[in-house]
Amino acid sequence: MSSDPSDHSGAPREPDPSQWEELLRSLFGADAEDALRELRARGFDPATLAAGSEFQNDPQMLQQILDQVKRLLTSSGTGPVNADVAHDVARQAAVVGGDPSLTSREVRVATEALSVAELWLDAATDIPPGGGRAVAWTRSEWVERTLPAWNTLAQPVASSVADALTAILRDQLPGDLSAMGDSGGLTGGLPAGLFGGDGGAIDPSQIMRQIGAAVFGMQIGTAAGTLSREVFGATDIGVPLLSEPATVLVPANVAAFAEGLDAPEEEVRLFLALREVAHARLFTHVAWLRGHLLGLVEAYAKGITIDMDALESSMREIDPTDTEALRGALSGGVFALQSTPEQKATLLRLETVLALVEGWVDEVVARAALPHLPHAVALREMIRRRRAAGGPAEQTFASLVGLELRPRRSRDAAALWASIESQGGPSTRDAVWDHPDLLPGTIDLDEPAGYFTRRDAVTAEQSDVDRALAEIFGEAEDEGSSEGPGDETDGDGTSAPDAPAS
Repeated sequence: MSSDPSDHSGAPREPDPSQWEELLRSLFGADAEDALRELRARGFDPATLAAGSEFQNDPQMLQQILDQVKRLLTSSGTGPVNADVAHDVARQAAVVGGDPSLTSREVRVATEALSVAELWLDAATDIPPGGGRAVAWTRSEWVERTLPAWNTLAQPVASSVADALTAILRDQLPGDLSAMGDSGGLTGGLPAGLFGGDGGAIDPSQIMRQIGAAVFGMQIGTAAGTLSREVFGATDIGVPLLSEPATVLVPANVAAFAEGLDAPEEEVRLFLALREVAHARLFTHVAWLRGHLLGLVEAYAKGITIDMDALESSMREIDPTDTEALRGALSGGVFALQSTPEQKATLLRLETVLALVEGWVDEVVARAALPHLPHAVALREMIRRRRAAGGPAEQTFASLVGLELRPRRSRDAAALWASIESQGGPSTRDAVWDHPDLLPGTIDLDEPAGYFTRRDAVTAEQSDVDRALAEIFGEAEDEGSSEGPGDETDGDGTSAPDAPAS
């Protein structure tokens, strides 16, 4: 049987989505027709694996993805997100439209802008510089440095999806399909024990788990690669993406953003450098902030519940290996986002912290830029609107991770920080970051002027509690010290026997 009956010209065949089916045929071996017939009968058409892919019209890209998936299915890789697929796709997406190496001049002007921004910020905030290197990155370098963080953010929801799909497959796929490994079909030529514990019978759900990991890898890679063409540095998404302190500019994106603006490119570069170093100072010196933010993101993602009835119903109508079908399922009500009070509380806390970070950066950068940049006000408003609108890559992460990384109330947060500064000065404003208990809440975003009154009331209440506890424990200690020698206790709190008479 010809593997490609549609091509009789003798010319090399361009890759198309049907090659996904050919890939699985090579894995099924002698039992290919029966296996594929059963998969189609259950609503899983391997021929649609590439449908919805960002690269379905790019033969070279599709061939690379096919090669990657073939390596995936013939290896024992684990994890809900295939990091190798994400990396390959992200690197390809990053260079769409070009990603030339940086010239020495581009590196110099970028790092000089970051250095100048540090000096200007010294006059606007008491939080010191982050201490990391000032660097310029290409889009590909941005992908390399930040992709691990995106993979981590997506893993909780990817794991939930994989578990749900696997459970449904176990119920829907017939038992005789899992026994086909005995005839050398699915497992023929593959590592022993890859799909089954004893190397004989196979688990078809494992194939779907691995394909699901590849699909999530494609989605993450596409979004990260697209983001690399939009971001100006390493921090302007609002979530810390680097494991070590650094300040970064992506010169190609800065220049593209500056085109067509009334402000000179140098002004635009300096304004964006101010935002980068302000974020870096906050993430570096507010020791609890990075873990707090990432912890909230992880808690929210892990708390996502999956409506199994809705998912199973969807699977009867769509191919779960179709990228677009999965994307639609993620955003189409299959996931019961914010379905519990805990989920709602976590989301509200996360959105508030993201807004407070963005609002603080917005306010501090404005203070630092106004004396030096004639177009500071216009640039501030442009960045505000850009952050509020988001882009296609951010929307992809919103569907994958289950939340939006856009600070919805950044303007309210900036007004709050300005109010705090007007009442207590820059030092008081920055001191709010000393402890998470001092951080404003949503009510403070609604009514900035009452922040100190509410904080003082909470502080007084906590002091009363601490005082009462101190009195209780103090009385207990006094009682313990007044006991006679015959009532001494051991370290475990049990009474010790009286010492023998000498």
